[in-house]
Amino acid sequence: MTAHRAPLPNGRWHFQHGPIDIVIGADGYAAAVAAAHGAAWQRFQTVLGELVDELPRLRAPIAGPCALQGVVARRMWHACGAVRAGFITPMAAVAGSVADELIGCYQREGVSRAWVNNGGDIALHLADGASLRVGLFADLARFDANAARDCLGVPRRGAGPPGGLAIDGAFEVASHRPVRGVATSGWRGRSFSLGIADSVTVLARTAAMADAAATVVANAVNLDDARIGRRPASELKDDSDLGTIPVTVDVPALDRESLQRALAAGARVAHDLQMRGLIWSAVLVCQGQVKAVDNCASAADAGNGAAALQRDAEPCHRALA
Repeated sequence: MTAHRAPLPNGRWHFQHGPIDIVIGADGYAAAVAAAHGAAWQRFQTVLGELVDELPRLRAPIAGPCALQGVVARRMWHACGAVRAGFITPMAAVAGSVADELIGCYQREGVSRAWVNNGGDIALHLADGASLRVGLFADLARFDANAARDCLGVPRRGAGPPGGLAIDGAFEVASHRPVRGVATSGWRGRSFSLGIADSVTVLARTAAMADAAATVVANAVNLDDARIGRRPASELKDDSDLGTIPVTVDVPALDRESLQRALAAGARVAHDLQMRGLIWSAVLVCQGQVKAVDNCASAADAGNGAAALQRDAEPCHRALA
């Protein structure tokens, strides 16, 4: 299995290695940006092998002191350990942790801003005075992965006419705020969820922390309702780190009161993480109902929400890959 890269429009790059599928963009002096892209590519080629070497431990529940060796693996463990709520393994923060590793290559003189979009979990570099526009995409029931790939300039998977991807709202992430990570989780995404949220988007200091937090908050948006379809994770993916734990596979149309109750349960978890200084804000969405755990006035225009990012709102949801 070999890593591949390809240039994209607007000076961005597409890196792919096995399950890791990344889009990177950066602004600044041409020489500095080129050097950063080169360093990121060199580092990217080694990441998957390091994770595979420690995969059994990465799929084990968080417990005791961290015994992992790799820098990305340890970042995964510490992020998940900080937000621990019920069953969780370091894999809950894998995409964000890889994004954090690569964004480090752009934290250098001459690069004004950069973003590493790992299948919807995003790490940011913002020099003083820089900002990035973040768009929100809420409902994965209407998410078209190929339309998103068209927006990114990434080759399509499968046939179909070119299309656009409309976002549900937008806000700005500015350098003076502590947010450098954005991540989304939900039962409709590419990863499994124990809850019923269509999407939970979290902003945090790092992509790893946002990734782990989005997972536990999305798990908490839940109801005890026999109509909700659940199956053991191992029946859906034989090597899932969740084993036989039931994950959500279908959610029927629910009444407003039930939706608000489920969202309130998730919001309590998000608020606790916020009070502990682990996240900045979160937007929880379920069947058109929205609950925000806010920490900045600029998020007030977010509307419904999950995630998309770039200068002009680059699509970035978990379903993208």
